[in-house]
Amino acid sequence: MAVMLQAKDALEWTYKGEGGVNLVLAYCGKSPDFVGKVLRIQKVPRNGSEYNGHSALTTHECLLWGVLEGLDSEPTREIIEQLYVQQVMCPLLGSKHVDAGIRVLVSREFLEAVENKVLCQRPSRRVHDAKVNPLCDSVLLITDHSIFPHVSGIIKNDFCLSVEIKPKCGFLPILEFIAPENAVKTSISRFEMYQALKMNQGKISHISKYDPLDLFSGSKDRVHNAIKSLLMTPQNNFRVFLNGSLIFGGLGGAADCTTCMVDQAFDYALKQVIRAEDGMHTKYFLELVTESVYKSGLLNRVLEVQKLDIIDIEGAIHLYYDIVSQPCMVCRQKGEKERYASLHSIPREQSLKIVRDYLISATAKDLSMMISFKSRENGDLESSCSTVYLKSTNQIFDYKLLLTWT
Repeated sequence: MAVMLQAKDALEWTYKGEGGVNLVLAYCGKSPDFVGKVLRIQKVPRNGSEYNGHSALTTHECLLWGVLEGLDSEPTREIIEQLYVQQVMCPLLGSKHVDAGIRVLVSREFLEAVENKVLCQRPSRRVHDAKVNPLCDSVLLITDHSIFPHVSGIIKNDFCLSVEIKPKCGFLPILEFIAPENAVKTSISRFEMYQALKMNQGKISHISKYDPLDLFSGSKDRVHNAIKSLLMTPQNNFRVFLNGSLIFGGLGGAADCTTCMVDQAFDYALKQVIRAEDGMHTKYFLELVTESVYKSGLLNRVLEVQKLDIIDIEGAIHLYYDIVSQPCMVCRQKGEKERYASLHSIPREQSLKIVRDYLISATAKDLSMMISFKSRENGDLESSCSTVYLKSTNQIFDYKLLLTWT
């Protein structure tokens, strides 16, 4: 896009949320180029050096990704990351469900103005850990998937309800190359183990009952149980928006647990979309989300990509040492060279593919799924979106599912 955002433009962008790597801003101005869009802005650790975004792939990264056309010749990592989504993730997950976005030039003054503007809105833990990277020369502009393009938020009953879910890893690794002391990885999901760790570190006050294995199970009952658990302890893994405004869940900070007061306010907001008796809106909302997730089958596709990780990090690390032509530090430290001999005998091209697939799998384990709903009324024009029928309220909803990364 042939435009550069300046300091004054920061006034037209509002804080929407953030993940571990990026800050997300929603547009509140009137420019047709940006209406219905969000900006994804790179962050850097406060205790680390500022990354200027101009370093291309390292020599070792070129070995892995040189098979992708043009990826190893791009001048900045920002462009490389976008091409990675276009060339790798879109074909695997479907271009219909992945928005690679477009790059927009920004000035340092714009980034500094954004940092100052959103500082008081960001969760304290996130502020402590990272800041906006002032050295980037571009940011990613993508569609705001928490709204439908035609939703105005002004016309009565023209409401869009959106749900953001961070599914996490949906399968357990095999035992073959996992060290005996780490065997627990084969029986308990990685999410559950991280919950215990965060609890021990004081980063959360409640351990979530959510189990990604339920969400990816293919069983409607287990999917419903997973979504219900996310609703009870959303943390940063479950958020709900009404016409693009957050009405439930955290802004990207520490854990939160659903309280009675929050539950009542949330139920009231759902009245704008779901027709039901008082006190029943949340129940039917869970049914709506469950039905759409189950019907779409998108998580089956995500799981297929996650399962490209066939030997876990404990196996892939051996192949990486071979690829970069370095002595395997794992074999040296553990003194178990014979156990991993089969890995070190794998042909180079196959090793490259296994490590690439491991990294692609990691991308699929760290995505967000956005599901947006709009109630279909009598007289509405046909839509290109999928539809889902909520039997409990006798309503038909247009819905769309998108996958994003923050």
